[in-house]
Amino acid sequence: MSDWVDVVNANSLAEGKNIVINIDGTDIAVFNIEGAFYAIEDVCSHDGAEIASGTLEGDEIICPRHGARFCVKTGAVKSPPAYENIASFPLRIENGKVQVRDNRWD
Repeated sequence: MSDWVDVVNANSLAEGKNIVINIDGTDIAVFNIEGAFYAIEDVCSHDGAEIASGTLEGDEIICPRHGARFCVKTGAVKSPPAYENIASFPLRIENGKVQVRDNRWD
């Protein structure tokens, strides 16, 4: 189990932008979508490449390599060539800081 990790000041990550952090060897992309924050693993389930540098359209991130789409809010796959979801992570705002944790091993 990992502890909550500070990512960024909530007012420092502009809408439509993201930041990638590493928690215990896992790259996690944190997105600001219309003032709400979401965290997903920074990996495309199609080929294992990073996904955070892709194009954000609404609440979907488009993989920069092959165009697979994922919901940033849930990690759900939305279009091929990917067929498996990617992990999403709990996130909270604490004392003005966006915090995330990897709860997959709890």
